Amino acid sequence: MNAPVTIPPKRPDTPRLIHLTTTDMSLDWLLGPQLQAFQAAGYEVIGMSAAGPHVENLAAMGIAHLPVANFTRAPSVSSDLKALIELYRRLRQLRPDILHTHNPKPGILGRVTGRLARVPLVVNTQHGLYAQPDDGWKRRWAVYSVERIAAAFSDRELVQNPEDADTLVRRLRVPARRVEVLGNGIDLTRFDPASVSPGVRRRLRKEWGVGDGDVVCGVVGRLVQEKGISELFEANRLLRAQKSPARLVVIGPTEPDKNDAVDASMIAAAESEGVIFLGQRTDMPELYSAMDLFVTATYREGFPRAAMEAAAMGLPIVATDIRGCRQVVDAGVTGVLVPVKDAAALADALLTLVDDPAERQRMASQARIRALQAFDVNTVIEICVRTYATGRNRQRSPGSSVIVTPDA
Repeated sequence: MNAPVTIPPKRPDTPRLIHLTTTDMSLDWLLGPQLQAFQAAGYEVIGMSAAGPHVENLAAMGIAHLPVANFTRAPSVSSDLKALIELYRRLRQLRPDILHTHNPKPGILGRVTGRLARVPLVVNTQHGLYAQPDDGWKRRWAVYSVERIAAAFSDRELVQNPEDADTLVRRLRVPARRVEVLGNGIDLTRFDPASVSPGVRRRLRKEWGVGDGDVVCGVVGRLVQEKGISELFEANRLLRAQKSPARLVVIGPTEPDKNDAVDASMIAAAESEGVIFLGQRTDMPELYSAMDLFVTATYREGFPRAAMEAAAMGLPIVATDIRGCRQVVDAGVTGVLVPVKDAAALADALLTLVDDPAERQRMASQARIRALQAFDVNTVIEICVRTYATGRNRQRSPGSSVIVTPDA
């Protein structure tokens, strides 16, 4: 059994804010700068998720973490029911003033339990609906039904993508007054070509075995089929058949517990065909600096962070023409959009840019400009803080210390 986690007593002048995600990696890598900003703005910030190696990083940032023992990314009805009960108990103990959930799973369970536990303000960030208007009716019915029910338990829906905001209001009939387009943002000071030391690009490309004449096409994402990995591997085969100097470099972890995980045999076959796998990395600005262009063949996105990072690092982008990618890539200006699940179109777009360094350079300069104009994380922080302020007149009085046993 894990040691009890002691949460200090609530202070009357400091609203307690909980951010709920599935994994601690999301709290660290995706939300870290935001959590620190909320803390600086006067909130007591607590992260809740399944515990993992990123808890230590959160502690270093000064962010308290409370584990949710029954959270898992794998589909499991029994685990989800246990997580729902666990969340309710935690929220009743902690009595937060604000609960901010992040989908998919915490967004559903968290909104419901937050309202049942009488949290004064329940906010949800919609990172990307798992169904789109052109999906089959069975998928749309299942996803839209659950999302509509969950949305009834929140006070505010912050939606990363304007297309999803329109779906929530027009199709799911979520009241427009409770829906706001949040967008997405990154740290533009970290993802800046000028922040990378000279010589890093040459060093990394040498480590990868990439020649001066090769054109590195970088892929960043989890190794699951939803990210279009099969199409990327097929596009690589097509490029090799044409003796293109393109080299595919893939950065991201395997996800063996997912139903659509890319198995070891696929990875081995791709390696034999020249694809370079780097696994999960944290030195992303340096890795982007060693690329010549960025590519994603993803099937579903809310507002893809890796594509924003690549744009900020001055890379042209080849992406699928889907919600989310359309908000990052200005087609013909900062990159190229191709049909989803179309390996031939993906290969053609890559080949065009690989063979045209002048066009890559033109798109690269425009990508950096677009990132500076549209992808600043500070805009996201400002919207969230403004949203939180609306609930401050409903804050509860402080209570005594709470000692929470994670395995209880």
